Amino acid sequence: MSRTFVSHTSASAGPSVTCSDLTFRWSDGTPVVEGLSLTIGRGRTGLVGANGSGKSTLLRLFAGLLRPHGGSVGVVGRLAHLPQELVLDTDLRVEHVLGIAERRAALRAIEAGDPDERHFETIGDDWDVEERARATLDSLGLDHLDPDREVGRMSGGETVLLGLAARLLERPDVLLLDEPTNNLDLFARRRLHEAVAGYRSGVLIVVSHDADLLEGVDGIVELRPGGGTTRYGGGWTAMTEALETRREAADRALRSAESDVRRRRRDLEDTRLRIGSRTRHDRNPGVRGSVPRIVAGARKRAAQESAGKLRGVHEERLEEARERLDEAEEAARREEEIRVDLPHTAVPAGRTVLTLRGVRLPRGGAGRLDLEVRGPERVALIGRNGSGKSTLLHVLAGESEPAAGEARTLVPTRYLPQRQDVLDDALSIVGNIERVAPGAGANAVRARLARFLFRGARADRLVGTLSGGERFRACLAALMLAEPAPHLLMLDEPTNNLDPASVRQLTGALAAYRGALLVASHDRTFLEAIGVTRWVLLGEESGEIGRDEALALFRAPPAD
Repeated sequence: MSRTFVSHTSASAGPSVTCSDLTFRWSDGTPVVEGLSLTIGRGRTGLVGANGSGKSTLLRLFAGLLRPHGGSVGVVGRLAHLPQELVLDTDLRVEHVLGIAERRAALRAIEAGDPDERHFETIGDDWDVEERARATLDSLGLDHLDPDREVGRMSGGETVLLGLAARLLERPDVLLLDEPTNNLDLFARRRLHEAVAGYRSGVLIVVSHDADLLEGVDGIVELRPGGGTTRYGGGWTAMTEALETRREAADRALRSAESDVRRRRRDLEDTRLRIGSRTRHDRNPGVRGSVPRIVAGARKRAAQESAGKLRGVHEERLEEARERLDEAEEAARREEEIRVDLPHTAVPAGRTVLTLRGVRLPRGGAGRLDLEVRGPERVALIGRNGSGKSTLLHVLAGESEPAAGEARTLVPTRYLPQRQDVLDDALSIVGNIERVAPGAGANAVRARLARFLFRGARADRLVGTLSGGERFRACLAALMLAEPAPHLLMLDEPTNNLDPASVRQLTGALAAYRGALLVASHDRTFLEAIGVTRWVLLGEESGEIGRDEALALFRAPPAD
């Protein structure tokens, strides 16, 4: 029987995280991790894998927040964990989140002349705690935060960076980060990228789909569903190059295995033909009559034994070739691609798709906006958190009114918000598509869904039972297959929480889309992949900017 334990011990032997034969299942018995053995030592390690492969669960097991059903977890050193969904009491002050409130109070008391021994015990050797906190905040671009500021007055991106600052102040030997760049604007992302790239004090494990973030790690571990792993040295580029080399080798092995199976089948068929010809020859009355019965019988038995052995050899070789083919197919299997043609979404180049005239958004954010989109243009909305990207999309979708000016969409439009709530969880995938495309017959709906990788019984699954990646594909299908065909798609942070395979599927689907795109995103790689033609920066100085200027915002070091 396997032992189950979680240990956090001194880092005197060097910090590390280890699991051995680790197994974890949800309460309904669904397996998440089975038989995983892994050791991660000092350095920066990216943890990647498909949605649902268990990455976040594994971090929570490392942190002791979940208890394994089998195997063991061991952590050498002090551990800090930044979860994917960081929830903080809005009434807390920055000093409380940083964990320095008591030491600050003790310092103030001593400075005021209070000699109480308890103040000195509270401070210990940490007399520079305020200076360290200030330096940590500054390094993450939070130099404007006052320790007495309330969390409720901060943006979501500031909250995530503040959570990271709190973990760094703990001086952990092991730091776990779970999708830390989700919902961060491009400026906050650069700060976090720098923090990860500059981490040198122990073990850093970061779960992320952010290619730019993963470029700065020392190595990457790919977690496969069920518990298998593959290690890659270097960052994102090194991993993708290694993957491509492995895929090319697997494709060559697959072609060789297919050729071998064809050759073995021919050999077996030739053997059967020879045996059949020999049998017909031996049954010929003229042949039988010229040979004594006892000799004919011996020849027949010998021929049958020889034929049986020969046929068995070829059948065995064919089975071995088939096994090699199965292995080669498994090794060469790539993620399925969405293959869809959407000619009805095409927009003539001169047609006006949307207009903004002196628009001022509700709840502040961007200044006055003027914008006109014509034809199949692909427009990116970029800017800091709180600059109004999502608000602008809400206005264009008709979900809210601008504070001033006029915002109009002039073509059939579909909108996918961050929360992806465009589907009815109680309906099947087919039922949801039939709802947005009532004129399409059942067979047509199923044929279209097959292009989005929902084939056969998969299309009958209830939306509420889908995984994150499956739900996203269903949302995408509902948008693109709607009637009338959408000539404008508006997407709000579509790559958040998507694994690389799902992002590639999304990119492939958008390549088939022929209408206009308006996309709010902080994902530079994705925006370049979908062929953005115009860039609009939102904020105090809202307006259109050039491509080079836009990409410089993603790549340049943050201004101090």
